[in-house]
Parts: sequence; structure tokens; C-alpha cells
Amino acid sequence: MTTTSAPPLRMLHAAAEIFPLVKTGGLADVVGALPPALLAAGADARLLLPGMPAILEAVSRPRKVAEFGPAFGAARVTLRIGRLKVGAGEPAVQAYVIDAPWLYARAGGPYQGPDGKPWDDNLQRFGLLGWVSAQLAGGGLDPAWRPDILHAHDWHAALACSYLRMNPGAAARSVFTVHNLAYQGLFPQGDFRLLGLPQRLMQPDGLEFHGWLSFMKGGLMHADRLTTVSPTYAREITTPEFGCGVEGVLRERAADLSGILNGVDPHHWDPATDRSLAAHYSAVDLTGKARCKAALQREMGLAVRADAPLFGVVSRLSEQKGLDLVLAALPALLAEGAQLALLGSGEAPLEQSFEAATAAYPGQVATRIGYDEAFAHRIMAGADLILVPSRFEPCGLTQLYGMRYGTLPLVRRVGGLADTVDDRVGFLFEDAEAGALTAAARRAVLTYREPARWRAMQQEAMARDHSWDAVAARYMALYESMRPTAG
Repeated sequence: MTTTSAPPLRMLHAAAEIFPLVKTGGLADVVGALPPALLAAGADARLLLPGMPAILEAVSRPRKVAEFGPAFGAARVTLRIGRLKVGAGEPAVQAYVIDAPWLYARAGGPYQGPDGKPWDDNLQRFGLLGWVSAQLAGGGLDPAWRPDILHAHDWHAALACSYLRMNPGAAARSVFTVHNLAYQGLFPQGDFRLLGLPQRLMQPDGLEFHGWLSFMKGGLMHADRLTTVSPTYAREITTPEFGCGVEGVLRERAADLSGILNGVDPHHWDPATDRSLAAHYSAVDLTGKARCKAALQREMGLAVRADAPLFGVVSRLSEQKGLDLVLAALPALLAEGAQLALLGSGEAPLEQSFEAATAAYPGQVATRIGYDEAFAHRIMAGADLILVPSRFEPCGLTQLYGMRYGTLPLVRRVGGLADTVDDRVGFLFEDAEAGALTAAARRAVLTYREPARWRAMQQEAMARDHSWDAVAARYMALYESMRPTAG
């Protein structure tokens, strides 16, 4: 008796960001790491990305797959495919890129111009991303390759699920991952006509959301399966507190919703090899971490004191991230003899408040406004604790990076933070209140002054497996359960 194994699953990941080329948050890290991990697991995983300048420049040996237009405001659109390598220890991934200079070749960020305001044509820019995704999945653009699974990431690619659902001949199944439900891609209802979708979809049981057109609802309503980036967040978003107005839709689709934690790239985040650091170290030999701490203190103008617990923050400065709680708890924290080193940017009042705190507490508080990837690594290695006091947190990668570097996380018990941090590797608090954060910080300071206990926690944190290999295995199980049937 002979058996035939199923052919490798083909999957297309559609997204607007990819680390390190275009990044505004954790979405880019996931898109940069998951497809290579799926390739290593035996899948045929490819990417589809908008042709922003950094992405176009990084694709090697691109060749034209299709050309069409006018479409979504662009006179001509060229779909190209080439190899994209985004990590030192990862295989190159085949990537389709939508080359539409009218929509993507511009200064500023992926969603906003240099003035910080959203691009007026974001609906067309990301409508095109969704449309091309569905066309590829339906076999309409590349006759040489058709995916079994179309995996759309966050609101920017969400309409891929709607376009695919409107094609009754497409065999591909769709997955939609919510990376952060707070960002939903809302546009004026009158602009729906620009998308080329049936008018019947502009209803409350379609894409309409309180008088707006919602890209996010396209994914939530029309994907075959829904995922988000942690099990706890998957439960939270079905409640009014965290559901951002679409909790009813998510409750109705609860049987199709699951949470899969993100992972960490072990090549990019490794204190034993990280070229950004003043010294290397490992869980077996932590002596280099003390040198990293002293180097960070000197770099940021903090008093060079080994006995001062150094709290680090690497974050977008926003109310969601709970940074106002850090400001409120700061006097009590500093009274315990601690220091604070912060890297981030965001809401102007928070930026100004942390800069004022730096001036008020010289040698104890240091702030750097902006983002610098290498400097973020030095904070991860040099700090004793990493603060993530978020009001909500879909997954969070900062606490995972901290654990890789033996920098213990102090977090609010919410979302992915609750799924990845426990009392053996960090410190948790319940309520989004300065008093709760202060109490947790005091517990951390007391523990820091017990060197043997602290070292044991560091070693436990560094031993935790948050690799993308384990994450890829969970996604592969999901995809296999959705494999289209032949015939």
C-alpha cells in the first residue's frame, strides 16, 4: 500500500510593513519573521507588499509578473516578484511588490506625510493592496503560482478578504490577523465607490461602521478564520472594554477566532552576539551585562551606579502604553534609589513631560526622543528592568526582548503581557493606576537587592522559548485545518 503526502501548503502574506525596511510597530517584526519561519517549516510562503521605496530597493532580481491600470488612482501598476532577505539568519522569501509610484513613491511614513497627517489617498493605497492580494489568490495575476491560503495582516490588507469573498471561483481560504484593534482604517462612507466592491457591502453587516467605511470590518466579516497575537487579547477583544466597537462582530465569530503569540528573532535579539552592545553575555555568564549597564549609564548621563536598579522604557509615547502612569509613579520610584532610561516618541505632552523629568532629576532620569534600533538594543541589555505598563497590549514584543536579554519585565497583566510574563520572570500589576505600578516597582527593587534570587529570575527569563519556529508550528496547524479540498 502506498501513501502520498499532501503537497506543501502555499500561502501569501499581505501586509503594509516589514522589518527592517518599513516599520511603525510590531506588525513589521511579525511580517519580517513569520514567512521565513514558515519556509523553514516546509511551506511555500510568499509576501505581497506595497512598493514603497525602501521595499523596492531591497528586492533582488525583480521581474515583471503583470501590468495593469488605471487602478485606484494610479495610471499604471506593475506587479513584480523578487527575493527579499530581511534577517541575517533567515532564508530569503519570494516577495511580490506592487510598483505604483503614484501611490507609494513619496517621502514620509507608510501612512502619514512628513507633516504627520494621514495621506489623503490611503483608501486607494491600501485598497489596491487588498485587491491585488485577492487577484493573486484567485489566480488572476500570476498563472504560475496560486496560494492555498491568503493571510492578510491588520487593517491595511483587510479588504483582501472582502475582495476574495466576492470571487465565487476562488479556491483559496483566507486568514485575517488583528495586530491592534484600535487602528481600524476608517474612511468616509462616500468613498466606498472607489473600491469597486458591491454596494450591498456598505451595510452594518458589511463594511459600514457607525457611518464610516471600515477596512478592519472587511477582514472581520469576510475572512474564513480570524487570529490575533495572543490568547488573552483574543478573549479581551470580545468585550466592550477592549473591543473598540466591534466586539459584537467578534463574539459572533468567536468559533473562528484564536490567539497565537508572536515570537522573537533569535538572531537579531541575542546578547551573546549583538554587535550593538558594549559587552556580550549569556544566561550562563551574566558578567557582561554589568558592563552594558555601566556603558548605558554613561551614554545617557546617568550616575554610574551598579546598586541603582535601572528601569528602561522603549516605547511609543502614548496613553495606550501607560507612560502617563510611569510619570505619576516616577517620584516614588526614584525615592527607592532607582533610575530611568527612556527611548521613544509620540504624543507631544508626554515627550515634554519626560524631558522635564530629565531636567528635574539629573543623573537619575534620562530621555532620548526618537527611535534608534541599535540604541534600543543597548537599553535592553543595560537596563535591569523593562517597563511595559500598557492599558491594552495585543501581544507586546518589548517584554520578550527584555527577557532574552535578562532584563526583567514589569508589566500590567493584560493581553499578551499576561500570556508571557509571570512571577518567575517578572513583575505584574492589575489596575491601570499609578499606585499599582508603584507597588510593583517597589517589589522589583526589593527583589533586585537579593542578588541570588534576581540572577535566578534572569536565567529563567532567558531560558523561555519564544522562537518563531514554535510560532510557525501553530500557524501551520491552523493552515492545515483550512487546506482547500481538491476538486
